[in-house]
Amino acid sequence: MQFSCSAPNLRRAQFLLGVASLFAFAAPAALAQSASASAPPILQLQAPLVLEDIVVLDSHDQPVHNLKTADFTITDDGKPVTPQSFEEHAALTPAELAAQQASMPKIPNLGVNVFTNYTPTPPGSALNILVLDTLNTPVNDQAKVRQKMLKFLVNLPPGTPLAIFGLGSHLYLLQGFTSDPALLKAAVAARVTRGTPTNLQQSVTTNGESLEKEAADANTTLAENENSGGAHAAALVSQFLSDNELFRTAQREEDTIAAVDQLARYLAVLPGRKNLIWCSGAFPLDIIMAGNADAETHNNFSDQIRKMEGLLARGQVAVYPIDAGGLITNSTDQAMMVDNPTPTSIRGGASTNTRFLQQTTNAQAPMDQVAEATGGKAFYNTDDLTAAVQSAVSLGSNYYTISYTPPAGKWDGKYHRIDVKLNQRGLHLSYRRGYFSDNPAEGGHGEKQFQSSAMQQAMLHGAPQPTELLFDLRAVPADETTAQLTPGSTPDPKLMQPPYRSYTLDTLIDIHFVQMTHAGNGEYQGSLDSTVLVYSADGDVVNTRTRQAHFVLPPDRYADLLAHGLSASQSIEVPVKGTYFIRIGLHDPASNRVGAVEIPVATLQSKQAMIAASAGTTTKQ
Repeated sequence: MQFSCSAPNLRRAQFLLGVASLFAFAAPAALAQSASASAPPILQLQAPLVLEDIVVLDSHDQPVHNLKTADFTITDDGKPVTPQSFEEHAALTPAELAAQQASMPKIPNLGVNVFTNYTPTPPGSALNILVLDTLNTPVNDQAKVRQKMLKFLVNLPPGTPLAIFGLGSHLYLLQGFTSDPALLKAAVAARVTRGTPTNLQQSVTTNGESLEKEAADANTTLAENENSGGAHAAALVSQFLSDNELFRTAQREEDTIAAVDQLARYLAVLPGRKNLIWCSGAFPLDIIMAGNADAETHNNFSDQIRKMEGLLARGQVAVYPIDAGGLITNSTDQAMMVDNPTPTSIRGGASTNTRFLQQTTNAQAPMDQVAEATGGKAFYNTDDLTAAVQSAVSLGSNYYTISYTPPAGKWDGKYHRIDVKLNQRGLHLSYRRGYFSDNPAEGGHGEKQFQSSAMQQAMLHGAPQPTELLFDLRAVPADETTAQLTPGSTPDPKLMQPPYRSYTLDTLIDIHFVQMTHAGNGEYQGSLDSTVLVYSADGDVVNTRTRQAHFVLPPDRYADLLAHGLSASQSIEVPVKGTYFIRIGLHDPASNRVGAVEIPVATLQSKQAMIAASAGTTTKQ
C-alpha cells in the first residue's frame, strides 16, 4: 500500500510542466538542469491495509445508497475487523462528468518527438476498461461483438472515460482512457486477429460445418474400417485429437492468465476502482480464483494465478465477464461453438443434450468464478450485449469502499477469506471474497518474484504502456543515414538491412518510483535496467539494445533528482526502408516495477523540425 504526502497527479503534472521546457530542443547535457517545480518525495509504507469495494443491490438489481459504516459487518478469516475508512461512491450525473473532465490533469505539449507514459485519469470515480477477447472467441461471434459494442458507445453518457484492449496473440492497448466517441468507435471497429488462430477461432469452416464434427466423422469411419485396425486405430486418432485439444486449451489458459496479469499490473498504479469488462467466448477452465468455493476443493493455487490475484486485489479491479456467444440454445451448431477442454469426456455414447449441458457449464463456470472472486458479475445467455456492458458500467460505478488492517497486523503469506454482511435483509452484495496476505515485493511463498516476467510483458509490441515507473522520452533522429550499428546492439541479421537511421533516445525518469536503499553513510543506492526493441510492422524484433545502470547518490544529489528527474541517453538504429516501432522499457530490479513507451517511427520529425519548433516555442515565451 502506498501513502503519498502529495497528490500524485498534481505532482506529475508539475513534473511534466518542467519537461515541456526541458525537452525544448537542447543539448543532452542540459537535461539535468530543468527548472521543473520541486516536489516532495512519496512516502512508501508496506502497511498491510486491505481495501474492499462492495456493491449493494436491492431486489430489483438497483444500487442501494446512503448506507453507513455501522450497517456493515466484516470478518477476516472469521475474525471481526474495525473499518479504518468508509466511503460511498455513486455514478456521476452528466454535469458531474463534465466537471470531472475539466478537473483531469492535462498533459502539456511536450514538444516535437517527445513522449510520456503518464496516463491521466479522472479523479474520484471508477475506471471502465473494455477487453475484446478474440483469443477465446469464435470468429463468427467477433463481428457480432464489435457491432454490439459500437451500439453501446452510441449510448455512452458524454464525458465517460473508457479504455479499450484487445486480446489476440497477446494483449494490445487499442485505445487509452478517453471519452472521445470517435476514438472509442475506431478502437472497437479494429480487428485483433494477429498470431496463430486458436481452436475457438477455427471452430467453423468456410462451408459452415464444425471442425470437431468433421473429426468425429473421420473417427467413426476409422472405427468401421476393419482393414485400418478398427477400434485400435480409432482410439489412437481420438487420443491424438484429445492431446491436440488439451494442448491448445492449455496454451489459451497460459496466454489469458498472462493478459490478466499484464492488465492488473497496468491498472494497479491507477487510483480508485476499475471495472474490467471482458467480452469473451469462453474463459479457460483452469483459472480457478481463490475466492471461489471450487478453489477450496482444488487447494492448489499456482504461483502465477496467486500473483495475478494479488495484483487484481491491490488494484481494486472487479472483473465483469460477458459471454460473447450471446443467447445459447440447444442446437448442434451452437454446442460445437463452445471450446471443451476435456473432449474425450463427451465423446462416445453421450447424448447431444448431455454434451450441450456440459459444454455450457464449462463455458459459464469460469466466468462466475472470476466475477465472484473479484467482486464483479458475469453476464451470459443473453443476446443484449449492449445492455450487459451498460449494466456492468452502472454496477461498478455505485459502490462502497471500506479499508481495514487485517487481524494479524502483518503479511503472513496466507489466504484470508472475507465475509461482509448487512444488517438489512433482501439486499445482494458483490465484493472480493478474499486475498493473499503476501508482501507485494515478494512472491506467493516469500521468495523474490521472477524479475524478468514483468519486463517481458511490458516490452510486447502494441501492449499497454505500464506506468509503475514514469518517464518522458525525446527521440532525436540523425541527419544522415548509416550502415554502422551502435556498439551493444543485437540486430537480427535477416531483418536488419542497411541503410539505417540512428535515433538518440533521451529519457527523463521520475525517481520517486525507483526503490532506493539508504546506506549508513547517508548515500542512496539503486539500479535501473533499460531495454530498447525495434519492431517491424509484422511484430518481429529487428534490433535490440539493453543496458544496466547502478548509481550511488549523495543526499544533495538525490534531492536534486527528486525535483528534476534522472536523465539518461542512448542510441539505436532503425532501417530506413519499411514501417517500424521503437519501444523502450525501464525496469527497477529492487521493486520489479516497470515502465514503457512505444513510438511509431513514421511519426517522428527531423532534427531541423525539432529545432524550428523549439525556436517557435521560445519566441512565444
